[in-house]
Amino acid sequence: MRKVLVTGGSGFLGSHLCDRLIKDGHDVLCVDNFFTGSKTNIAHLIGHPYFELMRHDVTFPLYVEVDRIFNLACPASPIHYQHDPVQTTKTSVHGAINMLGLAKRVKARIFQASTSEVYGDPEMHPQQESYWGRVNPIGPRSCYDEGKRCAETLFFDYQRQHNLDIKVVRIFNTYGPRMHPNDGRVVSNFIVQALKGDDITIYGDGRQTRSFCYVDDMIEGFVRMMDSEPGFTGPVNMGNPGEFTMLELAENVLKLVGGKSKLAFHPLPTDDPKQRQPDITLAKEKLGWEPKVALEDGLKETVAYFRKTLNV
Repeated sequence: MRKVLVTGGSGFLGSHLCDRLIKDGHDVLCVDNFFTGSKTNIAHLIGHPYFELMRHDVTFPLYVEVDRIFNLACPASPIHYQHDPVQTTKTSVHGAINMLGLAKRVKARIFQASTSEVYGDPEMHPQQESYWGRVNPIGPRSCYDEGKRCAETLFFDYQRQHNLDIKVVRIFNTYGPRMHPNDGRVVSNFIVQALKGDDITIYGDGRQTRSFCYVDDMIEGFVRMMDSEPGFTGPVNMGNPGEFTMLELAENVLKLVGGKSKLAFHPLPTDDPKQRQPDITLAKEKLGWEPKVALEDGLKETVAYFRKTLNV
């Protein structure tokens, strides 16, 4: 049993990670300020003898004794991270500094949940970890993109300067139960709109692509990366290399939900990437990891969750 800290532990990915760590027999400290996280995501764990919940903002130092740290704290959808862009940057940068300082003090292994957004609107396709990215540093998405890029810089500088035991993962689009219904992400958007009978919002011509990884697959990747050999720092791409256009995703959702929703086309948002697909060769070679859940199967679970949550 290890004492494991999960920042952003009541969020979409964080709550699933807490579930997995409890299942694996660890003592979990879940830290969240509930800006985008929800107590309902971890309500079933409250009262468990090896689960503890703490309201805390990672932009302030945290003094606890732990063996491992998963740093997931940061709003991850454009609607949420653009709501308070200065705070988003602070969460990525100050949060990283505070968690790295904690890891240094208690000699803990620390995991950074980075993002495919570090690649920006990429010129390389699919994206490999060696690609430095094409990011607008002053655009409306840069609070998140550049915040996460700076966090990676800090992690590797702490590793070089203080010999800290770090693990860095770049997360590509992930979906599943406990997504926020109003987070503006394409999977939740399409499902919620279809369930309500509203038009499905398609930005641009709908031919831009994304790769969708089911949450259980992603959490398995997190655990494997955290448990990987010392000295293997990453960064490692984690996502599903299966590539789908927005039109294909909309068709899949409509087939599962039914109803009479139509497609409504809108202008493409500023700096919205045209393509996003991970090269997961490194994850396969070093971690023996690749996604197992097909898009249709994952969407069924996600649709069922939203039907229950929205009571429709």
